[in-house]
Amino acid sequence: MTSKKEIMSHLKQEILSLELKPGSMISETALSERFQLSRTPIRDVLKQLSLEQYVDIYPKKGNLVSYIDLESVEQIIYLRNVLEKEIMKSLAGNIPLKGLHELRNNLAQQQKCIEQAEGAEVFLQLDDQFHRTMFGLAGREFLWGVLQQFNVHYIRYRKLHMLKDEKLATIQQEHQQLLDYIVQGDTAGIDELLHHHLRADIDSMNFQEHFATYIKK
Repeated sequence: MTSKKEIMSHLKQEILSLELKPGSMISETALSERFQLSRTPIRDVLKQLSLEQYVDIYPKKGNLVSYIDLESVEQIIYLRNVLEKEIMKSLAGNIPLKGLHELRNNLAQQQKCIEQAEGAEVFLQLDDQFHRTMFGLAGREFLWGVLQQFNVHYIRYRKLHMLKDEKLATIQQEHQQLLDYIVQGDTAGIDELLHHHLRADIDSMNFQEHFATYIKK
């Protein structure tokens, strides 16, 4: 028998990976049969997923995978922009050699991921690792953890953007340039590029045009 915690983990992964797409119906009966559990604990799982914004529950209508809330995405981008500018500026010109080596190794893995067509899922993990390493080097691991608690919409938004192969190459190149600016101590370059790196997609209409059915109205 699968525990409620395990079911929660399975469903979160399926939602974040877009295996369960925004707006998809989630049947209590189907979940009960799939996990060999009664509907009462399944209902508890769905209630918790609703509290964490993975699922929307509509009385007498059913349970749907939450649509991507662009307002939530914009708030996370704003917060990341403010935090990461300060973090990268604090590292500018004095990044530890060990940290520099770790970041360069990450960039090499990103390039390999692109060349070997390993896909957006692997690249997203490397992308997160790159930024998380910056937080760690600045002693701000706690803040990275806080961001991860509220990014169900942001993760799916990023994955949809990464479906384009050329997008991965652009992100990797911007990561490389950001690291170069940090090594050079170029805080003005960090300011300008990081703003573009985090906000370029949300400021364009491309996402809304191509993925309108996934967006919260």
